[in-house]
Amino acid sequence: MRAIVLESYGGPEVLTVQEVPDPVPGPEEVLVAITGSAVNRADVLQRMGLYPGPPGEHEIPGLEFAGRVTAVGARVTAWAEGDAVMGIVGGGAYAERLCVHERQVLPVPSELGLADAAAVPEVFLTAYDALVVQGGLTSGRTALVHAGASGVGTASIQLARAIGARIIVTTSTGKVEACRALGADLVVDYTRDDFVEAVEAFTGGEGVDVVLDVIGGDYVDRNLRCARVTGRVIQVGLMGSGVANVSVGMLLAKRIQLIGTVLRARPLEAKIAATQRFRSEVLPRFVDGSLRPVIDSRYALAAVADAHRRMEANENVGKLLLDV
Repeated sequence: MRAIVLESYGGPEVLTVQEVPDPVPGPEEVLVAITGSAVNRADVLQRMGLYPGPPGEHEIPGLEFAGRVTAVGARVTAWAEGDAVMGIVGGGAYAERLCVHERQVLPVPSELGLADAAAVPEVFLTAYDALVVQGGLTSGRTALVHAGASGVGTASIQLARAIGARIIVTTSTGKVEACRALGADLVVDYTRDDFVEAVEAFTGGEGVDVVLDVIGGDYVDRNLRCARVTGRVIQVGLMGSGVANVSVGMLLAKRIQLIGTVLRARPLEAKIAATQRFRSEVLPRFVDGSLRPVIDSRYALAAVADAHRRMEANENVGKLLLDV
């Protein structure tokens, strides 16, 4: 099969297509013929050598996929050949085929369609797990989400609206209107305005119930200032610095929970639990149309380097898809 194999780390030019052996499903795995994958920040970091993928004979990036089941392991009961599926993995989705545990796989609703399904798993599962499962966001509460025009950001806006919560997002000047169009209650242009002041004004000085941050660095302490008493700050990424100066006194005085989380490093059973909860609580919203993937652009697998360049330049609004 064709796959993007990392033989060295560096710029987008190290992403090259190679022929590698087809994977063989284990007893509880399904083999998926991938129709699409997507580019995530973690892929960029992995390419640079800053976020190693799972061990294996070949280092193939890619955290999410959509496609059709072509073979099943001896103990698989949930899926059959020809089923349209999607899901998240620790790596390996920049390829034509992939093996994955049957309980990590999600059905693709016909209303969503296989062509767009690869834009769903990573960002919507991440946003739901961070905001709702760990952040406790519910109807009537308020969230602050940074990088509002990113994949996770656009998913967060829709999820908040779907559950009846309010959402404030930060973004750059050229992406403000896109976030407003998705339904954000307040969009802060971080190049012009102080999001701490904007949050204080919007909430009447009370602060937000949950913050979802993918930036890190000096945002961490500012996030604490934005959080209300007993609020939660969920750190899911580090587009900025991995080191921060934090007011521990404010953390204690406001009784804030500062939570670091990633999906990739979780054990299999934890990933399965997150996937199954997502299936029951979120997937129906793609059927009724209250959620939809926001797709910025599409690339052939061989053009994945161009997709990485677009992401690194922060030009995208929503997902960068790879049509395999």
